[in-house]
Amino acid sequence: MASNLSSSVPSNEKRARKAAFSSFIGAVVDWYDFLLYGIVAALIFNQQFFPSISPAMGTLAAFATFGVGFLFRPLGGVVFGHFGDRLGRKKMLFLTVFLMGTATILIGLLPNFEAIGWWAPVLLVLLRAIQGFAVGGEWGGAALMAVENAPAHRKAFYSSGVQIGYGVGLMLATGSVSLIIYIFGQDGFADWAWRIPFLASIILVLFALWVRGGQDESHEFEQEVIKKQIAPVKIPLFEAVRQNPKGFFYIIALRLAELLTMYLVTTFALNYSTKNLGMSSSLFLHIGLMVGAISCLTIPFFAHISDRFGRRRMCVIGGLIGAICAFPFFFALESGSTFWIVLFAILLANLSHDMVVSVHQPIFTELFGASYRYSGAGVGYQVASIVGGGFTPFIATGLITLGHGHWQYVAIYLTIGCLLTTWVAARMKAQVQSVHPSSGYVTGK
Repeated sequence: MASNLSSSVPSNEKRARKAAFSSFIGAVVDWYDFLLYGIVAALIFNQQFFPSISPAMGTLAAFATFGVGFLFRPLGGVVFGHFGDRLGRKKMLFLTVFLMGTATILIGLLPNFEAIGWWAPVLLVLLRAIQGFAVGGEWGGAALMAVENAPAHRKAFYSSGVQIGYGVGLMLATGSVSLIIYIFGQDGFADWAWRIPFLASIILVLFALWVRGGQDESHEFEQEVIKKQIAPVKIPLFEAVRQNPKGFFYIIALRLAELLTMYLVTTFALNYSTKNLGMSSSLFLHIGLMVGAISCLTIPFFAHISDRFGRRRMCVIGGLIGAICAFPFFFALESGSTFWIVLFAILLANLSHDMVVSVHQPIFTELFGASYRYSGAGVGYQVASIVGGGFTPFIATGLITLGHGHWQYVAIYLTIGCLLTTWVAARMKAQVQSVHPSSGYVTGK
């Protein structure tokens, strides 16, 4: 018995590392593709696809198409979650990367308004919807693969690769745009070179498909569903709602600080600083590179700390930092001081955001049982993306218009969202886990 236990530990560790790497690579692909759209939309999509309306309305229209992707993320969570709970996680994760890559490459090939008129924005919205549908299924499956294969005492750390993938994707997306602008200039980028980063996605997609083709099914799904020959839940999403309806509200609230801090710093501020404050676009492109690089260190660090000292505590602290830094960030923007802008961007994106996001995977997945958690955690996560993420740049731009060009309403918006995260994290009950003594894996709630 002892020899079997000792031989299973290295096998379990190897499987956990393999699952973590696969989840990380898939997240890099999906977030590179998804975030690249937001960066390019902030810079030139109003000129390429909405040139017949005013610049302000064109910017709103470009950000609205950015938000369309978020509208379709819950649908992706429902569809991929349904089949992921019934057929397994592995097959769904292969499809999410393939769909995302195909849509991104087609955006790079899409004719603009001048070439095909209103068909251009219509097709752009369609492809953005496909992107949202794909990424809607990605997070739930990738998070489950990492969490369900990880040792019980290191679930946050092993699953942090899903969120590190966001940072690497942000770095690659921002870096590719910066490089193209540097090589071809602003005019060349606006004319045609913006397409290159979209087409280059094919390299990442092929690598991710190769990695995911060789990964194993989730350990916990095999142990709790397949080996016990439990009949698949007929409609997993309904079961998730029936068993833990509060879980969906917890997920939405705990994601507010994460979503508002990141999208206001990396997408909205890029547009606001160039259009309203006359700054160079290179500043926030470089900030995007910087916070993405730092997050590769801060997210696993905070995840490791949370495994020892508490996950909800990390959310409370991160939310408070976001609320405290909201107004100072906009004061820094107004001052034009690069030092203060960079400092508060780091505090928002690498302390507030990274603290909160480092613990989402284990917190959200443990809200639901193994046979329906792809649907429960995945759909909850994507609904939160609409509430606090997809239309954040659009809402912020509208608040600027409402405030006659002033940013105070946007700062209030950010402060309230972060405080809600803090309040809910402080009040929600910790999840109860039971650990299988021979494997170190969580086997139930």
